[in-house]
This record gives sequence, C-alpha cells and structure tokens, in this order.
Amino acid sequence: MGESLIYLLFMLKLNYQIILASNSPRRKELLSGLGLNYEVRTLPGIDESYPETLQGEEIPVYISSKKASAYLDALKDNELLITADTIVWLDGRVLGKPADEKEACQMLRDLSGKTHQVITGVTLATTTFQKSFASVSQVTFASLTEEEISYYVNHYHPMDKAGSYGVQEWIGFIGVERIEGSYFNVMGLPVQRLYRELKEAF
Repeated sequence: MGESLIYLLFMLKLNYQIILASNSPRRKELLSGLGLNYEVRTLPGIDESYPETLQGEEIPVYISSKKASAYLDALKDNELLITADTIVWLDGRVLGKPADEKEACQMLRDLSGKTHQVITGVTLATTTFQKSFASVSQVTFASLTEEEISYYVNHYHPMDKAGSYGVQEWIGFIGVERIEGSYFNVMGLPVQRLYRELKEAF
C-alpha cells in the first residue's frame, strides 16, 4: 500500500477537529509538520502548579492532564484536544522558564557539561476519551563558556523556554553534544509518538 494511501486512510479515520491548546510557536510548527488541520485554542490563567511529591515524568503528565481538564466543559463531540507540557529535569529538580536574564544564565551554567532530561507530557482528550503519556529525551551539553552563555541570553529568546534554551537555536548548534531520544520532543512536542498514539486510539 502506497504511503499516500496509508496517510489518506489515517486522515479519514481521524474524524475529529483537532484543537491544539498551546500558543507555543514550536508546537504549532511541529503539529503542522504532521500535515494535520488544527485550530489553536487557549484559555488564560490555567493553574500549572503540581504536588511537590511528583517526580520526573509525573510532572508534565500531571500538568498536561490538568490543562486538558480546563477545556473539557467547552469541548464538542467532534473535537480532539491536544495539551502538552515540557520540563527540563536536572539532578532531581525542574528547570522551568527563567524569571529574568540572571536566572537564564544560571540555568545554562547548571546544564553546562552535563546530561539532563527533557520530558514532555501530552494529553489527548475528547468528550468520551482521555489518555496521557510522556516522552523523554536525554540531552548532553558541552561545557559552555561565560561568553557563550551571555551571547545566547542576550541575542536569543530563552525567557519562554524550559531550561532557558531552545535546541533549534544557536545554543543547540554549538552546545548540544548528543541527544538520545526524540529531537522534536526537545523542541516541545514528540510528534512521532503523538502520531503513533493517534493511530492507536482513533
């Protein structure tokens, strides 16, 4: 069976209007790469806190599920919601989005010369179905100089990114020595795993 026919059958079977609950330009780009039609829908002020007892993969899965819950009351029968949350996990702690340039620089110092995990939790939800999963990538950074860290923070956009870096930006080109797992997961959405989950569920 040709690839085009397989794709057509998948699209016909996936009889839902896809709703991406994210304003992230990376997630929009990656979901568009699957060739799926979708609508972006976001709600302000969703609480993204989580119990302190959660560890590693549990955290983004919990948050993505919590995000999904905020949309369910307004979801229509023919809509499929996708929510996601990405964290950087280093030495048993979460590196979130930096509050300022000083914190961004410190996060990059912490990542320098070490291996960390990038974990994305994804939730798929309809009015009758919900499933959450996590994708984990191991990222190894080379040792970064203060000049390299300052250059990246001053010339790029680390403030809206977990761990203060975007792997698709300059810091990824010069700093990332090795990735084990999905590169796209490090960008913010594990599209291969998402595609597989959609095929299995729908």
